[in-house]
Amino acid sequence: MAGSGEERARHWRYPELPGVDLLRARYVRKTFVRHTHEHFVIAAIADGVEVFHHRGADQYAGAGALALVNPDTPHTGRAGVPEGWRYGAVYPSPELVGEIAAETTMIRGTPGFVAPVLDDPYAVALVHQVLRAADEGNALAADTLLRVAVTRLLRLNGGPLPQREVRTAGARIAARARAVLEERLSGPPTLEKLAADLGTSPFALLRAFRQAYGMPPHAWLTDARVRRARRLLDAGTVPAEAALAVGFTDQSHLNRHFSRIVGVPPGAYQRERKNVQDARSRLLLPSQLWQNRQLSQTYAQTTDESPTPPSYGTPSESGSP
Repeated sequence: MAGSGEERARHWRYPELPGVDLLRARYVRKTFVRHTHEHFVIAAIADGVEVFHHRGADQYAGAGALALVNPDTPHTGRAGVPEGWRYGAVYPSPELVGEIAAETTMIRGTPGFVAPVLDDPYAVALVHQVLRAADEGNALAADTLLRVAVTRLLRLNGGPLPQREVRTAGARIAARARAVLEERLSGPPTLEKLAADLGTSPFALLRAFRQAYGMPPHAWLTDARVRRARRLLDAGTVPAEAALAVGFTDQSHLNRHFSRIVGVPPGAYQRERKNVQDARSRLLLPSQLWQNRQLSQTYAQTTDESPTPPSYGTPSESGSP
C-alpha cells in the first residue's frame, strides 16, 4: 500500500474486471478537493465517518454505509471524525452498470443512484468481498460479487438519471467553454479571453459554468487534467512526461493535484497498474454452494441482513482503502 503514518491507500485494477477501478484506503487528514469521476463511485465504509459535499449539502457515511456518487457529479471528501475513515471502493463504468441494470432491474433510461448515502451493511460486505476476491485472483468470484452488489444497490437505491439538456443561453455558453478547455487542456485561455471569445462577460461565464458543471472553470480544468493524466499513466507514460503533456508545470504540480483527487500519488498509481499487468493472477473457483448462497442472500428483497464484513487487514502488498 502507498502511504505513510496512519494513512495508507492502494488504487489498482484487476485485469479480469475490465473498466473497474478498485481502492482500499484509510485516511485521517486527507481532503479530497471538488472533483468528478467518469465512473460510478461505490465506497463501502468499514470504520469511521466520511463527509463529502454533494449537490449542495454535506453527506455523512459511517461504518456500515455506502457513499454512492454518479458519474460526472462534483463532490469532495474528508474525515468526519478525528480518527478518520477506512473504506473499500469499486468504480464500475457506466457501460457496466447500464448492462447490469438492463438485465436485472426495471430501470428505464440511464441508471444511477438516487441517494448519495445508503445504510446497508450487507452491500458493504459485498464490496469488501469483491476487493478480496480480486486480491486473491479469484476472477469468477470478483465478477459475480460485483454484479450482485451493483444489482442490489440499484434495486434498493436506483433510478433513471435525469438527462442534462442544454436549453438556456447560459448552459450553451458553458458547454462551448468546456469544449474550448478540452481542446486547449495544456494551454487554456484566461477567463477574460475565454469569455470574450464566447461573446459574454467573465462573471457571466463563471456563473453559467458553475451552474452547469458544479465547479468554476479552473477547478474543472484541473479535474480534466488529472483524468487525462490517468489515461497517460495507464498507457505507460512516466509521471514527469504526463504532467507536462496535460498542462501541469512539473511532476510535483501533478503529484499535488493527483493525490487530492485520486487519493494516491501518480507513481504509486502507475506501479499498481504495472504490477497487475505483470502478474495475471490465478483463477480460483468458489464452490457452487458458496455462489448459490451469495446470490440467494443478496437478491432477497429484504434488507435486514447484516453479516460481519470480511477482514480489512492488509498483511502484504499482494494481499488485500
